[in-house]
Amino acid sequence: MNRSVEIVAERREEEKDDEPPNPLPLGKGYVSFEEISEVSGLSVEEIREIDRVYPVKVSRHYFSLIKEKDDGIYRQCIPSFEELGDETGEHDPLREESCNSNTPESVIHRYPDRLVLYVSNHCAMNCRFCTRKRKVGDSEKHNTSLEEISKGLDYIRNHEEIRDVLLSGGDPLMLSNKRLESIIKETREIPHVEIIRIGTRVPCSEPERISQELCDMLKKYHPLYMNIHFNHPEEITPESEKACSMLADAGIPLGSQTVLLRGVNDTPKIMKKLMQKLLKIRVRPYYIYQCDPIEGTRHLRARVETGLGIIEGLRGWTSGLCVPHFVIDAPGGGGKIPLLPEYVLSIDREKVVLRNYENKEFEYIQVD
Repeated sequence: MNRSVEIVAERREEEKDDEPPNPLPLGKGYVSFEEISEVSGLSVEEIREIDRVYPVKVSRHYFSLIKEKDDGIYRQCIPSFEELGDETGEHDPLREESCNSNTPESVIHRYPDRLVLYVSNHCAMNCRFCTRKRKVGDSEKHNTSLEEISKGLDYIRNHEEIRDVLLSGGDPLMLSNKRLESIIKETREIPHVEIIRIGTRVPCSEPERISQELCDMLKKYHPLYMNIHFNHPEEITPESEKACSMLADAGIPLGSQTVLLRGVNDTPKIMKKLMQKLLKIRVRPYYIYQCDPIEGTRHLRARVETGLGIIEGLRGWTSGLCVPHFVIDAPGGGGKIPLLPEYVLSIDREKVVLRNYENKEFEYIQVD
């Protein structure tokens, strides 16, 4: 019996008395289409029509943060017919499907020393701009089976160049503690894997999921890092602050990943407030992503110049800790490419002419 088959058999035996592999959030579940209808003005049948193409799911916690129609929270979670009318986006612009043409379905191996292990097809909320909008939440077409996860772990075992594994999905924290630990434990036992990362939005969208039991389990597998998806200052609530504090107290370094979204966070003022609030809850700003050209997202995409202007509005005007990298995940599968405003005005053998955040010019004399 090969290792993959052994793992599947062991997990199935363990899960006889375990909670479901992809449980509902620990709060009060998801809001109904009727409740979404009351806020949006869409009929229940219209919501179902969108849901059939791009699944609709909103946690009660996140839904409670909406203050008015079309605010920064609303635009991220409430469906719109603009999604169905968008013919400009692509099904898989980052070419993730072609990346795993020679790998198991659970693996996205784009960079030399690291890869993504896709472990869950579920989230506490289906973001309307999701990069994996084509598959997240649709269990009939895309389901992350135990067999596929095991094949992914075998792939990592057989590729000694892999030193960094990112658990992603969907959201890995939607897995039960037992199943999540079994994946992390097997990953940690691979000798050449140095770092494990978890990409999640749960501390923002369903912070009740972060329990002391979960934190006690995670801290057994250091070095373990977590990147949390926050997009708007109103997402930082007493509940999300408590969740992040518990994770940080467990010794897990926390970073934030933010997507630049039109009508949500596309001004320097809002983005600065978000980054400052993140630092207060011990989450280090890490990336601002230019929104990927995913089908059904045209109404949410801001221009690249807007992102560059935001970086200019952060750098120098607030702590350097508040300034993340602004990146485009290159369409076609080219990976993340950082973008910066132009601060070097000219450079030659004798000197470099620079401008600062106030647009003042300075000269730096080159060494002979």
